[in-house]
Formats: sequence, C-alpha cells, structure tokens
Amino acid sequence: MAVPNLSAEHFRQVMAHVPTSVAVVAGVVDGRPKGLSVGTFVPVSLDPPFVGFFVAKTSRSWPLIDTSGSFCVSVLGQDQAEISSRFAESEADKFDGVEWHPAPSGNPVLVGAVAFVDCSIERVVETGDHLLVLGKVLVMGVETGRTPLVHHRSAYRAVAESDEGPAPPT
Repeated sequence: MAVPNLSAEHFRQVMAHVPTSVAVVAGVVDGRPKGLSVGTFVPVSLDPPFVGFFVAKTSRSWPLIDTSGSFCVSVLGQDQAEISSRFAESEADKFDGVEWHPAPSGNPVLVGAVAFVDCSIERVVETGDHLLVLGKVLVMGVETGRTPLVHHRSAYRAVAESDEGPAPPT
C-alpha cells in the first residue's frame, strides 16, 4: 500500500479548498486591547452555547488574551480584509487606528463587524501544533449584518449572496 502524501505543504494545499470564516479574537490585557485574526471560528454547542477557534501554539497574541479569562470574537465583513491581515501580523499595536467599542465584558468589538460573540474561556486544548479554544458565550449580537469575509484558496473572498432566501430542507 502506498503511503499518502501528508506533508504540511500538501495539507495546506488541499485544505485551502475549504472556505473558512474570518474573525478577530480580542481581549483587554492590562487596560489595553489585544487581538489576533483567526480563520477557524465555529459554533460548537447550542445548549449550553459554546463557540470555538484554533490558534497556533506559536502565537504571541493569544497567551496575553488567555490570561484575561475572556475574549470577544468580531466576525469580519467582506470589506475588512485589511483588518484581518493587520491582526494576522505580529505588530506592536494592532489596534492603532482601528475603531472598536466595548462589549458588555469590556472586550473589544470591531466597528463594522458583521456580528460579535463575547465569551469566557471555558477550556483550551492542545491539538497538534495548535490550541483549540472553547468559549462559553456570555453575550452575542449582530452588528452590521453585512456579508461576511471568508478565506478560500489562500485568499480573502466575499460570499455570493442570493435574494432567493435559504434553500429548502432536503
């Protein structure tokens, strides 16, 4: 039996065909907003309400937010690719010039976001070279409700919308 090609590069190439959400995870650390961009934000459970995302173990931003015990996810809109790119880098102050307002917890909600989900950290689980962060939803809401930004085939993309409404159940 031939051994399949499971190199990191092959994995990236194949998984690039799976569209993912684009969001900024942010918290307040020592009175200052801190954040990072993620492409893996997902709903996990309705009862109780949990969400999750993955972050590289090498992240310099996540350990700071982790110590705060909470975070807020801002789901980015199709016109916010530049913000995602900014929060994906290791800049000194990612929030410089970025408008935000506090969620009820005080965590940052980015202005112009599609929606926000404010959470306490429920659990962090090591998963290979990443961490799975599970958050218990405290407060959530729709901000602009605009079309979200997605990442697909190694680039940012806008979701094509239809005026037909949701597809009928099959």
